[in-house]
Amino acid sequence: MKRKVLVLFLAAMMAVTAAGCGKKEAPKEEAPVKEEETKPEEPEETPQEEPQEAKDENAPAGKARSYLTGEWIDEAVAGNRPYAIMIGNTVDALPQYGISDADIIYEVPVEGSITRLMAIFQDVTGLEKIGSTRSCRHYFIYFAKEFDAIYVHYGQAIYAEPILDRDDIHNINGMDPSVESLVFYRDENRKAPHNAFTSEEGLKAGVEKLGYRSAYSDTYQGHYQFAEDDAPVNLDGEDAKIVSPGYFINNPWFVYNEEEGVYYRYAYKKEHMDAAVDEQLKVKNILVQYCNWEYADENGYLDIKTIPSGSSGAGKYITNGKVIDVTWTKDNEDSPARYFDASGQEITMNQGKTWVCIARDNYQDRFHVYQTEEELKEARASEQ
Repeated sequence: MKRKVLVLFLAAMMAVTAAGCGKKEAPKEEAPVKEEETKPEEPEETPQEEPQEAKDENAPAGKARSYLTGEWIDEAVAGNRPYAIMIGNTVDALPQYGISDADIIYEVPVEGSITRLMAIFQDVTGLEKIGSTRSCRHYFIYFAKEFDAIYVHYGQAIYAEPILDRDDIHNINGMDPSVESLVFYRDENRKAPHNAFTSEEGLKAGVEKLGYRSAYSDTYQGHYQFAEDDAPVNLDGEDAKIVSPGYFINNPWFVYNEEEGVYYRYAYKKEHMDAAVDEQLKVKNILVQYCNWEYADENGYLDIKTIPSGSSGAGKYITNGKVIDVTWTKDNEDSPARYFDASGQEITMNQGKTWVCIARDNYQDRFHVYQTEEELKEARASEQ
């Protein structure tokens, strides 16, 4: 009897083993840059954690320092992970919505000499329309990782897929059927692919659905070094009343408003507006970061290198009407970039919003500063 039971047990085990040895299908080939194309697998859930607060002994009651701006904000918000949201930046994508509430905006080249924006929000309270939300390019993921941000996009290039599949990359993808209609919606008055938008309600629902932590990691130490309340930074550099980063298609520039102490943004020959509030974009700081790059394929897909090829890369820091040269370093693709002045000291930035211009290292001669609008007009006329 025992022998008969043993034989039946061995037969059952062999059947289970055989069933598990079937061949897996090879992945299908995809075009290098096709937005809104591939559907990702659902990520494993990550337990929620209580928000971590940015502590400061001198904090006013109920306030804490923002990691993104250095300003005092509500203590309940300061420990929340930010959202890094991909935003379309072509003529067809205008006007944009909600981006005046972003604390940091990255502008980065993509294929065809256009740029795409990544807007980083500490707080999305009350925002009903953010976008249009566009697809991912792989290097944006590393920029978002510098801020421990939840990365939000609608589709991706194939070069991004292996990075997005990492367990430590918390992303919300509009091509994920489990969250698509929960997080995003379409504006019927806009043409695809420039008609996908998200909102406070959608983003929070997506984080809950995917099980992402809503608080900063316990190991996160922040990114920028900000000035104290009573010690603003006044650079000992060249006058920079008007700043032209040197991008091609949108040809943007910033104009310093001395009374307000901020730079107003212009692009496509006019004011760069947030249609949600009908306000022009403005920032306190501008960082220009020159990166090595190469074409990844014959279709012109850009591979922007987020780590300098040598010990450091070149850059600029602009604030309060002045500009200085800086260098930047980055330990690895996941760590924050650090910016240093000519003496080798890490720069201290003024409190407030920051615009980060990522530019190709061979276009450094396209960066210009001007002292009057007339100078800018003459320079633009001579380029045509």
